[in-house]
Amino acid sequence: MKASSGDQGSPPCFLRFPRPVRVVSGAEAELKCVVLGEPPPVVVWEKGGQQLAASERLSFPADGAEHGLLLTAALPTDAGVYVCRARNAAGEAYAAAAVTVLEPPASDPELQPAERPLPSPGSGEGAPVFLTGPRSQWVLRGAEVVLTCRAGGLPEPTLYWEKDGMALDEVWDSSHFALQPGRAEDGPGASLALRILAARLPDSGVYVCHARNAHGHAQAGALLQVHQPPESPPADPDEAPAPVVEPLKCAPKTFWVNEGKHAKFRCYVMGKPEPEIEWHWEGRPLLPDRRRLMYRDRDGGFVLKVLYCQAKDRGLYVCAARNSAGQTLSAVQLHVKEPRLRFTRPLQDVEGREHGIAVLECKVPNSRIPTAWFREDQRLLPCRKYEQIEEGTVRRLIIHRLKADDDGIYLCEMRGRVRTVANVTVKGPILKRLPRKLDVLEGENAVLLVETLEAGVEGRWSRDGEELPVICQSSSGHMHALVLPGVTREDAGEVTFSLGNSRTTTLLRVKCVKHSPPGPPILAEMFKGHKNTVLLTWKPPEPAPETPFIYRLERQEVGSEDWIQCFSIEKAGAVEVPGDCVPSEGDYRFRICTVSGHGRSPHVVFHGSAHLVPTARLVAGLEDVQVYDGEDAVFSLDLSTIIQGTWFLNGEELKSNEPEGQVEPGALRYRIEQKGLQHRLILHAVKHQDSGALVGFSCPGVQDSAALTIQESPVHILSPQDKVSLTFTTSERVVLTCELSRVDFPATWYKDGQKVEESELLVVKMDGRKHRLILPEAKVQDSGEFECRTEGVSAFFGVTVQDPPVHIVDPREHVFVHAITSECVMLACEVDREDAPVRWYKDGQEVEESDFVVLENEGPHRRLVLPATQPSDGGEFQCVAGDECAYFTVTITDVSSWIVYPSGKVYVAAVRLERVVLTCELCRPWAEVRWTKDGEEVVESPALLLQKEDTVRRLVLPAVQLEDSGEYLCEIDDESASFTVTVTEPPVRIIYPRDEVTLIAVTLECVVLMCELSREDAPVRWYKDGLEVEESEALVLERDGPRCRLVLPAAQPEDGGEFVCDAGDDSAFFTVTVTEPPVQFLALETTPSPLCVAPGEPVVLSCELSRAGAPVVWSHNGRPVQEGEGLELHAEGPRRVLCIQAAGPAHAGLYTCQSGAAPGAPSLSFTVQVAEPPVRVVAPEAAQTRVRSTPGGDLELVVHLSGPGGPVRWYKDGERLASQGRVQLEQAGARQVLRVQGARSGDAGEYLCDAPQDSRIFLVSVEEPLLVKLVSDLTPLTVHEGDDATFRCEVSPPDADVTWLRNGAVVTPGPQVEMAQNGSSRILTLRGCQLGDAGTVTLRAGSTATSARLHVRETELLFLRRLQDVRAEEGQDVCLEVETGRVGAAGAVRWVRGGQPLPHDSRLSMAQDGHIHRLFIHGVILADQGTYGCESHHDRTLARLSVRPRQLRVLRPLEDVTISEGGSATFQLELSQEGVTGEWARGGVRLYPGPKCHIHSDGHRHRLVLNGLGLADSGCVSFTADSLRCAARLIVREVPVTIVRGPHDLEVTEGDTATFECELSQALADVTWEKDGNALTPSPRLRLQALGTRRLLQLRRCGPSDAGTYSCAVGTARAGPVRLTVRERTVAVLSELRSVSAREGDGATFECTVSEVETTGRWELGGRPLRPGARVRIRQEGKKHILVLSELRAEDAGEVRFQAGPAQSLALLEVEALPLQMCRHPPREKTVLVGRRAVLEVTVSRSGGHVCWLREGAELCPGDKYEMRSHGPTHSLVIHDVRPEDQGTYCCQAGQDSTHTRLLVEAGPAKPLVHGLRCMDKQFMDKQAF
Repeated sequence: MKASSGDQGSPPCFLRFPRPVRVVSGAEAELKCVVLGEPPPVVVWEKGGQQLAASERLSFPADGAEHGLLLTAALPTDAGVYVCRARNAAGEAYAAAAVTVLEPPASDPELQPAERPLPSPGSGEGAPVFLTGPRSQWVLRGAEVVLTCRAGGLPEPTLYWEKDGMALDEVWDSSHFALQPGRAEDGPGASLALRILAARLPDSGVYVCHARNAHGHAQAGALLQVHQPPESPPADPDEAPAPVVEPLKCAPKTFWVNEGKHAKFRCYVMGKPEPEIEWHWEGRPLLPDRRRLMYRDRDGGFVLKVLYCQAKDRGLYVCAARNSAGQTLSAVQLHVKEPRLRFTRPLQDVEGREHGIAVLECKVPNSRIPTAWFREDQRLLPCRKYEQIEEGTVRRLIIHRLKADDDGIYLCEMRGRVRTVANVTVKGPILKRLPRKLDVLEGENAVLLVETLEAGVEGRWSRDGEELPVICQSSSGHMHALVLPGVTREDAGEVTFSLGNSRTTTLLRVKCVKHSPPGPPILAEMFKGHKNTVLLTWKPPEPAPETPFIYRLERQEVGSEDWIQCFSIEKAGAVEVPGDCVPSEGDYRFRICTVSGHGRSPHVVFHGSAHLVPTARLVAGLEDVQVYDGEDAVFSLDLSTIIQGTWFLNGEELKSNEPEGQVEPGALRYRIEQKGLQHRLILHAVKHQDSGALVGFSCPGVQDSAALTIQESPVHILSPQDKVSLTFTTSERVVLTCELSRVDFPATWYKDGQKVEESELLVVKMDGRKHRLILPEAKVQDSGEFECRTEGVSAFFGVTVQDPPVHIVDPREHVFVHAITSECVMLACEVDREDAPVRWYKDGQEVEESDFVVLENEGPHRRLVLPATQPSDGGEFQCVAGDECAYFTVTITDVSSWIVYPSGKVYVAAVRLERVVLTCELCRPWAEVRWTKDGEEVVESPALLLQKEDTVRRLVLPAVQLEDSGEYLCEIDDESASFTVTVTEPPVRIIYPRDEVTLIAVTLECVVLMCELSREDAPVRWYKDGLEVEESEALVLERDGPRCRLVLPAAQPEDGGEFVCDAGDDSAFFTVTVTEPPVQFLALETTPSPLCVAPGEPVVLSCELSRAGAPVVWSHNGRPVQEGEGLELHAEGPRRVLCIQAAGPAHAGLYTCQSGAAPGAPSLSFTVQVAEPPVRVVAPEAAQTRVRSTPGGDLELVVHLSGPGGPVRWYKDGERLASQGRVQLEQAGARQVLRVQGARSGDAGEYLCDAPQDSRIFLVSVEEPLLVKLVSDLTPLTVHEGDDATFRCEVSPPDADVTWLRNGAVVTPGPQVEMAQNGSSRILTLRGCQLGDAGTVTLRAGSTATSARLHVRETELLFLRRLQDVRAEEGQDVCLEVETGRVGAAGAVRWVRGGQPLPHDSRLSMAQDGHIHRLFIHGVILADQGTYGCESHHDRTLARLSVRPRQLRVLRPLEDVTISEGGSATFQLELSQEGVTGEWARGGVRLYPGPKCHIHSDGHRHRLVLNGLGLADSGCVSFTADSLRCAARLIVREVPVTIVRGPHDLEVTEGDTATFECELSQALADVTWEKDGNALTPSPRLRLQALGTRRLLQLRRCGPSDAGTYSCAVGTARAGPVRLTVRERTVAVLSELRSVSAREGDGATFECTVSEVETTGRWELGGRPLRPGARVRIRQEGKKHILVLSELRAEDAGEVRFQAGPAQSLALLEVEALPLQMCRHPPREKTVLVGRRAVLEVTVSRSGGHVCWLREGAELCPGDKYEMRSHGPTHSLVIHDVRPEDQGTYCCQAGQDSTHTRLLVEAGPAKPLVHGLRCMDKQFMDKQAF
């Protein structure tokens, strides 16, 4: 296997692989490849495993590193797979390609394709058409597949099948393919079925059925995909492994790739049957996904492509190939080079629903780093579809309106091509979408696959909007396939699969196959025919091209290097080239080539050259020229060839040998030019007298002429060239000048499109070329656009005449005006010029004069008057004069509302003794207010102060008390400001302790916790560990003034914890720890003196503690004692017991019982001694033993005891022996020896060995030995390894002592050595001989000996039962087992993996049980996958261990949960694996731990607890881990609202307030109140309030109509009905009104007292109802009703009436009138223009005064002519459309005062001036009237 970049090292390396070739029988086939290596490799070609040799039809061309195989006249037998093998000293490489040879279609060899007769329309013959096509199929390995097709046509077509472009007989291992022709009864047409028996994985591919007859060819294809079954049986273990390619023995290659780049691995494998390929990464099998593509290239290689490599992709990639003959591996180590600059937070994979959105987000190291977004290789630009957001270092891509084609890989790239990658998964009806583009070579098969979510749905395939034929579409279950066999250029386009509203699209691109160009023409000859022509002949190329072609003829002038195309010819033959075909005279050569759609053939040059002379023809002749005087005249013509000519002017030849010339001195100048085929004559600066001149041109074969006409030049404007804009001020002189190109040429002036008329104010002058328009004294109305027009050309002047700038004299600063409603407001502005116009604006809008706004002009003063202001009149006013502005801000206060602040209810919270100030701001400083508390008027005192300051009223409580709490009202008229004051005690503080207190006590000790408060009566609560304590005998609560105590009289350990003394606003903390007293050992039951016991006796050690529950630790000789193996530990109350059931030597030692494990804890020790066991004689076993000794020899008696050190005594014939002289007593451990040196006859006798508990007797005889003879010798033996070897020998005498030796060493009996005696025979048997047992065996008897050789042959260790392939799941235990033919020694077999010994791993263990050898792998992991073997020196067996990832399963799924609102829900599931990390989600949103969300994981169980749930929390709750997803529904039901307490019947007095109240079970609920069955809505008199769970209905000022039945409802719950009864209120007048007399302008006050407080009164004056206003104020103070009238007028006199219900009171008001006086007079004289409006205005001493207007003593009446206006004290006379007859004296009388004004009327301006001012705004003129 190799990486995409390849390593160009020493071994051979293919840079270009040979491509598969398909040719027709008899054509030429060529394979080419490029291979490099050092040294250059030797390249050979093979077919079928045999090396090919060059022949007549087979050659091997080579050009440097390029090597080829050329096969001429290919035959069907040449088809097959050709292998190119390259070798050098450093290694070997190979590549393969297939050659397919097709049979040519049967045809009449004598007819050319163009000459074949076509079938007549009536014959019924035609090209093949498929009636039914094959259907795509998806099957499991081993299934039977049948592909059927049926085609019609006449003659009947021939059918044949292909797989992946190869005929079926070319497919490797196609023995299981069978073709079944159809029968006639099956239907019309020809049919052919392809049956595949037991389909294999390599059978996957595209199968195409071809139908061919004499009229054409048709094809239909289908896709077959063979999948591995979930559990496939293991391969036959008895098949001998025979891999085609040797397994990888060396270290894997290394391949580096930059992060974000692609890595491509290619593996080429050969074998028969065709191998199955499996890719692995780090020991785990790989499956194709978005970033891992697996496919087979056109060269047959298997390719793995890893897209956009990341750091997590690094590792070992292995290509494993296997078939029934064996397996092989190839590996590459991938390293990913990470950039230095990385993303701070990379992208994460996201999922989205179709038609939804997906959000990708990452972080860059620096906010200034630019980034770009890509979808795979396509750059994404910001648009509505792809929203790109940058927020600091965050980069976000939002994909809107997701569709199936948005599924894919997305990248964010910053500089240096540093990328981060994420997958976007779009969930919808389409699961697997089409690729973005598909490139297919022309003639190959195109296959498109789509997988849908639902099975059996019908999709729609289309290309460029047109539906595709059904014959190429197939579907099965979830899969949908489109197969286009043998694609052509017409098949290219946009292919779309549609399913409902979902669709996926791919761009199908068809790449053209490289074709050979046509051959050149042959037999090319040149014949020189007639004069100035040449004849060229040739014949078509051989062989003739298959595609249409033409001939291209080119010429070359001798001496030139350029070839120029003459023309193209479709048919071969001859062509005549005349002289007209060449541009100029000369000798020419010709060549020809063949051109088709596949290219161009080499050129064929005609032998020789021909002299050709072009003949000139007129292509474009001369034309008459018409120019203006002074311009150049150009004459030109085009000829068919390059030739010299002559120009003539008026019959005179012009010289052409000079670039420029003159007809005669001082006459017309000219220039002659020739550029190629074009000839030109240029006449410079022609004059008017040259008009009518005749220009001619002459050359061989061409004569032409034309005339010259001169026109007078037109006039044009010299200046100005562009429009001129000019600005002037009034009375300034204006001069506009226009200069023409001709002198004294007439011009006309226009203004605004109309011709101007000369006058004194406008003068027009002409001076030569210059034309002037003069305005001696410019006026504003002279502004406009002036035009100087002449003969179609014009000059434009934009003139603007402005008045001199106007300046505002006063005010210079911003003016602020405050007023109240109905008050007159005047805004004044003074300008520096009396006639200066001004404009008034309010809030940016121009002000127009009306009844409510008056605009006045008086000299330089400009006024805006608001006679009676309203709040809406307030705002920002501007007086604009020219470029300057004066600003006024007008604020109008509505006195209908007296209280400015506060606007709402005010809540004041204070603590006792704090200063409280209640503030109320009024709109007028003189207004009086009344303060009340809880409905009663307050009385000023030292504890309650009332303050008044301008418009502010205050109520001050210097040291507020608890009883000052309540509702305070500041009342004025019928308005009030409400203040709710709440006074509380100051917060309680804890004085002691200030810090946390820690107390440590012992059991039964008295513990006191004390807390001192800042206030004696403050309540406190005591808590322990968060729970409030309750007083008991064990816990006492005490209170002594500000001191609080908690007492524990006899503390216990469980009383420890955290105590809190809570005083509401402060807390004190105490930590109490109660410890037990130290544990002590009490009186002992047994003495701790050493305890000595005999072996086997029981031992009991016990002690008693001072506390029953105290723990103890037993130790033996300093080591902890573990219960078991004869030791028992007991606890019986305070007693602790250690029991030894049967004492042994090991139990002896020091035993310690320690209280607790802390160092220095009390302890008690016991010493146990165990007595030694009795010593016994072990050998000899018999009580008496006979021993024979020879005289002079040493006598040795040996006794073996049961233990060392045992005392023994030796006796001879009853006498005790001592170690002296010849007698030696020896002891070596348990071995006791009596040795007598130089035995004599007297040493014979009875010897006794006496031990304390045992004894042995030896009967010793001392005799001369008999002569020992060997009757027979030992015989050499040869045995097999593991067999027994038996040596026999006979000695005489039979009881002679013999000694066996092996390789010179004495042999002693043992498990493998047996010695026996049978009479005189001595037998030595060696059991289970091993190779090391070979050697010499010797029998020594006396002085004689015999020897024999033992040969041990090694036995072959063969495997009877071989290894079997094993498939296991991750985490399981695996056992590999073999059985050998014999029991092998330890190490006789060796376990290997991948040919290497097994590594040291605690999970691996090996065991042998006789013939069975086992390898155990505990807790198998994915990395354990591979090939394992068991080897001996003579045999080997292999098997494959396949490990599939642990399948995560749900043992107990989630269950739906239904709860009520506000409750908690618990979801729990149990998985098959521990330690699984999953994600909880609700409604698709991931959940994280928090106050309301608790996530738990315990082994296999996962739990989610959701608290405080609401209705919006209903939805789907899911748990996702890897590919597992489990979901359940969460249903939150609303808790029904109930009415806890309903309203009650009420009875109120008329005018009082009635309040109904009910209480609900929940705070958030809407209540409906009803009266007499009708729902009530809020109004000023009816209020609906919600206070927590309380709901109130408040009826203010109840009347008789409010009586009735009331009820409330919430949901389905109702309460009521209840009844409201309204009693009638009886009102009587206690204090009557009193009459009042006052002067005009003064005020009057009326008071009336009634019997009821809550009484509504009504005031009338002169029978008219009174309402509060600017002059009328009405208020009520308890039972007193007050009417205040201000600014009295004479007409106010009359009867005053007060009525409250049926009671009423009357009084009279008398008003004394004051004389009316004038405050402001109009001007004495006023001048007005005719037709304007005149306004005369006066101001009197008071509003409402009557004035009379007179003219010349006669009173004026209102009408169309005269209009009288009155605004408060201001009165105006308006005279409309003033005429001369209106001139005169006008008088205004007010009471006894009067004023006169002389009105002068002037005539208007002259008519011309009026004409010039006609465009002025009329409104502006009206404003100029005064």
